[in-house]
Formats: sequence, C-alpha cells, structure tokens
Amino acid sequence: MEPERAAGTAVLFFVVFFGTLAIGRVLKRRAGVRLGVFYRLFCLALAFYAALTFYGVQATWRDHIGAVAVLLSTALVVALINRYLFDYYYETRRQVVIPRLLREFAAAVVVIVALLVVLISYHAQSQLTGLLAGSGVVAIILGFGMQNLLSTLVAGAELQIGKPYKLGDWLKIGDHIGQVMEINWADTRLRTNDAISIEIPNNKIVEDTIINLSFPTTLHAMRLSVGADYTVPPNRVKDALRRAAARAEGIVLDPAPKVYLKDFGDSAITYEIKFWMNSHATFNDLCDAIRTNIWYEFRRQKINIPFPIRTLQLDRKGTKKEENETAPAHALLRKEPLFSCLSDAQVDVLLKDSEVNHFGRGEAVIEEGTEGDSMFILLRGSAQVSVTKNDAPIRVGVLRQGDCFGEMSLLTGEPRTATVRAEKDCEVIEISKPVMGELLRTSPQCLRQLSELLAKRKLETEGLLREAVLPETSAQRQREYTASFISRLRSFFDV
Repeated sequence: MEPERAAGTAVLFFVVFFGTLAIGRVLKRRAGVRLGVFYRLFCLALAFYAALTFYGVQATWRDHIGAVAVLLSTALVVALINRYLFDYYYETRRQVVIPRLLREFAAAVVVIVALLVVLISYHAQSQLTGLLAGSGVVAIILGFGMQNLLSTLVAGAELQIGKPYKLGDWLKIGDHIGQVMEINWADTRLRTNDAISIEIPNNKIVEDTIINLSFPTTLHAMRLSVGADYTVPPNRVKDALRRAAARAEGIVLDPAPKVYLKDFGDSAITYEIKFWMNSHATFNDLCDAIRTNIWYEFRRQKINIPFPIRTLQLDRKGTKKEENETAPAHALLRKEPLFSCLSDAQVDVLLKDSEVNHFGRGEAVIEEGTEGDSMFILLRGSAQVSVTKNDAPIRVGVLRQGDCFGEMSLLTGEPRTATVRAEKDCEVIEISKPVMGELLRTSPQCLRQLSELLAKRKLETEGLLREAVLPETSAQRQREYTASFISRLRSFFDV
C-alpha cells in the first residue's frame, strides 16, 4: 500500500501543478489575464499542499505550506480583478481609465483579506482574540493620527476616477490659477503664468469649486475692468473699449469682445471687458495689450481715466452754458428757417433757457402718438425717423447734425407723428413751450413765417404717409393750412 500511496501522491502533485499552470496559460492567452511568477509559485505551493494532504502528513509545516498557498492565490485574484473589473468593465465598457495606484490599492486589500483568512485558520482562537484586540487599539490610534492622510488618499482616488481635469489643463481653484503639471494621490501640482509651482492637497481640491478653463474646449472668456470719466457718455466709452480690445494681439475675435457697464464708482464709471482666448498661458500678455490699447484709444478720444478723488460741485441757478456748448448751437439755430426771424440776442436767450440733453444709442427721443410740448435740434450724432403703418414700423428718414424735429407738437400741441430713435449717441437741444411762447410774445412778426413753414411740412408729411403724389407747392392747400396755423398759434401761445 505504501508504494501505491507514494505513486498516487506524485501523480496528484504533477496533475495539480501542471493543471493549474494550464489554466493560467488559457486565461493568459484567451482572456488576456496577466499572470506572473507569483502564480507559478502558487501552483507549486498548491500542488505540494494537495500531495501532503493526500499522503496523510500531519506535520505543522504542512499547514505553513497551505498558508503560503492561500497568500500566493492573491496573485490570481488580483489578476482577475484587473482584467475583468478594471480593464473590461470600467475601461472598455464605461470608458473610465483606472489609474495604477488604484489597482495597487485594490491588490493590497486582497492581500490583507488573505492574511486575515490565514490568521483565522491557522492560529488558536485565544491567540487570535488577543491579537485582534491589540490591533484594534493600534488601529484607533493610527486612525486619529492618519485622518488627514486618509482623507487625502480618498480624495485622490475620487479625482483619479472622476477625472475632472487632466495634465495640461488650466484650472482655477480658489484664488489660484495654474496649469496642471502632476496629479498623484496626495496632491495636484499647478504651475502659474509666473512659473511658480503650487501644490494643493487633493482633499482641499474636492472641498472647493474646480473651474476647468480647458474643458470642454480651450476657448474661454476672461474679464478685466477699467474706469472712465463720468462726463463721457457710456456708449462712447464702450465703443472705444471694443476697438481697443479687438486690436490686441493674440485675442480671439470670434466671439467678439464685449463691454459692460459694471458699476458707478466714487470717482469713475467702471466698465468690464469680456474677451476670449484659446490658452490661459497668454492671459498676462493679453491683459497688457488690451490695457495699452485702451490708454492710446482714450487719449485719441479725449476720454479721461480719473484719479480716485472726490469733486465738490456747486450748481448755481442762472449759470451760463459753456461757450463750446452754445457756439455750435447758436450757429445751427441761425441756419434753421424756423428761427430766421429771430435776432442774435433772441437766439441767445432761447439757448440760455433751453436744455441740452443726451440720448444713448437705441433710445427713443420722441415716440409716435405721445403728447409733447417741446421740439429738438440735433447737435451731435444721428437718429432714425420711423412711422407706424399696419402695426409695423417703417423707416422714413435719418436726422443728422443741425436737423430739427418735434416742432409740430411744440407749436400746435398735436401728438407726435413719428418716432425718432438715436442711431448713435445724440446730443440735442430741447426747446419747451414756455420758452417759445415768450419769444413769440416778444416777436409777433414771427407768427406768419412759422405758420407758412408748418403748413409746408404738414403737406410733405401727408404726401409721404398717404403715398400719394401731391404737389408740394399746392397754393390753395398751403394757404388754408397757413391760416389755420396762425389761428392755432395765437390760441396756443396766448399771443
């Protein structure tokens, strides 16, 4: 019997050894499971343990070989986890790249579990209980001491799996902006535009908001602010800032730069420029180019960047308008037929008592159908005139420097017959009913001249709106309108 048992033991050894090796080769060739030298050692230990058990050896060292076989079996378990869980399920099916450190962490967990199995199986219960109790106390102490380290490692695993950023991306984390140079389990290293390296712990990163300036594309927008004088119309400043930003070298023009009025500060109106770039590495150069262009553009447009000062301005009633404001207006009024009957002194009085107003691009100066008791003279800018027909606005003309509008409502009290909207920033003189009434009472000879002009303009307007061909110099109709306007002017202004 003894020779037969020995022969059976030898056969079992070779069968187990070569059988497990064959299984390993099949897994490696057909399934791509990566098995190394530890798997061969596992096959050898398993074959020895099976042979010793079959032969009936009861020595203690047999249990040691079994323990070695259990520990070496972790090589097979780890290889299967890497192949089917990490490679196939995550990377192939879910397209999630598993970092090497996470694989090594999983392997360490498998080894620890195997070690616990060995301890439970091959040690006495009393010895194991004492061992576990002592190790529990040590684990509590280590847990408190390594709390930050563990949280950093967990955060690193979260960043490695979630992949909110990758190497080369530009990130804004808190107050830091930099390019990702290295990602590991403990921290992420950024490099700023000043070539300064910043290492941020991963647990701090996951607690903060991660702004990835390179995802989904490298095209992103940044903003910078600049102040301008309160005396300059906002649309004029916006146009200057847009031109300055568009001429900056390296800026992306599609989408085009935008300018916003951000705030009314103590000493300046603050504007914000939104511009686009393809790489944040050029941010400092772009800001320098834009600010440089702004200085020159403001210089050409006579726009001041005010100092942080406070100005005390005292407004006294009756203060004369500045000469550079009244001189152009005086020249325009002298050319306007409505005021040709006035003397220079009367024109000066008219300007003194009138208001100079500003309208931004797109604003309506007057609107069709609304009540009005004033007229306007366009000093600067341009405006479009439109009327409503079939509930749709129709553009009928453009007003430029020196043109008058709204005189019909001023002189007759009729509602506005058209809408005038600023095409560019406009500066207008507004002449009110009380001012015009005082002039007509002191110069009654102007009544007939004004009435004839109003009659002519009414004929022109009617011809336009009705789309009919009417003689512009229809004597009969003009005489009727002139007489009507004389009567209405006398009544309206109490002349």
